[in-house]
Amino acid sequence: MVPIPASITQVFHEGLKSWSCCEDVNKPVLDFDEFMKIPGCTKGEHHSNAPEPQTPKPSANITSTTPQPLPQVQISTPVQTTTPAQTFTTKVASPTLPVPTPQEEEEDDLSIPVSPGTTCRHKGCGKVFVSDEVSRLGDGEGATCTYHPKSPIFHEGSKASLGYLCCKRRVLEFEEFLKIEGCKKGRHLFVPKNKNPAIEQFTECRIDHYQTPTEVHVSVFAKQTDKERSTVRIEAEQVSLDLYLPASKRFKRTIELFGPIDPGSSKYTFFGTKVELVLKKQDTRSWSVLEKTDRAVPMNLTFGVGGRTGTIGAKELVLDEQNATRTN
Repeated sequence: MVPIPASITQVFHEGLKSWSCCEDVNKPVLDFDEFMKIPGCTKGEHHSNAPEPQTPKPSANITSTTPQPLPQVQISTPVQTTTPAQTFTTKVASPTLPVPTPQEEEEDDLSIPVSPGTTCRHKGCGKVFVSDEVSRLGDGEGATCTYHPKSPIFHEGSKASLGYLCCKRRVLEFEEFLKIEGCKKGRHLFVPKNKNPAIEQFTECRIDHYQTPTEVHVSVFAKQTDKERSTVRIEAEQVSLDLYLPASKRFKRTIELFGPIDPGSSKYTFFGTKVELVLKKQDTRSWSVLEKTDRAVPMNLTFGVGGRTGTIGAKELVLDEQNATRTN
């Protein structure tokens, strides 16, 4: 143990802390914890009690112990003494920074079929779907996706302004930005999984139609329908719609048709604002309504004009062959 003699003191000067016995050997420090770690500079025996203060010895040239009176000093002006101001140091706790939440990536839903030619949704990939064996299953080159897991960045005024948050490469031209190779390998993303099926909401979409002697044109006004997940099934007597819309909304309905149709000659097309169906009739009779009903509906032989037969797309009066003969 290194004892601390009474004549040795701590030195605190302008924030620097040291010992008076070894200021030249052990450099002063700023932090108090570092000051407590300064090693001693003298060796000796251990002591359980604090060392007693040493009494200074009298000088040898002093011959008389009689105290001498102090000279009197006359003070004409009162002296004002000022107590030095005490400095208090307040330790401010550093703010706690929020822990960033790891970004969860979307996964491909292998239970939903994908049409050949569908492009992978991952940024920077660009590969198209061939088949489940080539593009989804196994560890082959076709099933490996090289992509950017984070969003692109566009810094205005920066010399190198285009790139991705997940990698360091930056370019100037947009064409070069599109050529930036992915920085992560994984699986393709053709159909994202619905991670929150419980919050999925069913909604209604407006349906309108018009007809000709041979066809019925049906418009389902569903904006931005996800054609990769949605299904349209056309049968001889009914049409089944299952459409996935933005914001976790879904439209599902089965329409029992007023008359029979030819499913093989019928078709449907997805547009940005609607889904269009062209149903081929098995006969040339007029449809009073689109959906079959138990109520008695008067037969209307007029095609493609106003009223219950629908109005969307009709520009002029259209009649079948039998009614056209009657008007001549």
